[in-house]
Amino acid sequence: MSLESAPVASSTLLDLLEVEQIDRNLHRSVLVFDEPFALYGGQVAAQALLAAGRTVPGSRLPHSLHCYYLRGGSAARPVLYRVDEDRDGRSYSARRVTALQDGEVIFTMSASFAVARPGADHEVEAMPDVAGPETLPEWEFERMWSMQARVPPRRTPATPWPSLFWARSAIDLPDSPLLHACVLTYLSDTSSGLVDVPGGAEWAGSTLDHAVWFHRPARLDEWVLVDLLPQTVAAGRGLYTGTIRRTDGVTVATLAQESLFREPPAGASLPRI
Repeated sequence: MSLESAPVASSTLLDLLEVEQIDRNLHRSVLVFDEPFALYGGQVAAQALLAAGRTVPGSRLPHSLHCYYLRGGSAARPVLYRVDEDRDGRSYSARRVTALQDGEVIFTMSASFAVARPGADHEVEAMPDVAGPETLPEWEFERMWSMQARVPPRRTPATPWPSLFWARSAIDLPDSPLLHACVLTYLSDTSSGLVDVPGGAEWAGSTLDHAVWFHRPARLDEWVLVDLLPQTVAAGRGLYTGTIRRTDGVTVATLAQESLFREPPAGASLPRI
């Protein structure tokens, strides 16, 4: 597969996430854009997980990932993903991924994959009481390829970016549990940082670190509920946690993310819902 430069309108989520293998444990993003966009962190994490997942047996699926964002990247240039095969045990596989652009490390990930095992399966927290996605108007996901969103009425306090919303892929996805986990990872970075905290600023800058724990399988071309909660702001950093649930209320993933937290730059305009 050759490197492509494509207009935004013609690209799908499957095009965006694809990586090609160019050597053993070395992959490269396929799609780049002529426009000078910043590289979306969820895209990098999803591509890194896809590259890592292709080095483990198909019966082993992601159960956690931990990322560090070290430098900003550009969507107009390809990203190289180097996968280190740290360990393959009887049930678990551990991988590290280093993402490079223009010869510099921009991102690292540690990911773990496991064989599904039978055992206890129950929920501690109940599903939030929210309207179903089919009853809500569409909300536009800015620069999110092939994704649909529905936003329930605001909670209190309101947030400039939705902290509770339904989402799904607008295109049918293949029957690949690894790919669906990658799409969930892509989605998990959507609301990074733009949260109101009483008495604080309401602007967050670059993501510092990000973690996702995968509890149960889910199809991401079906609706999932993303529920994000700001936790604390201190020392110039803001932390939020969140869950992603299926429509039946079952939690499929838990996430945590920390971002730089700064006062809004002069003249900055924050999105409102």
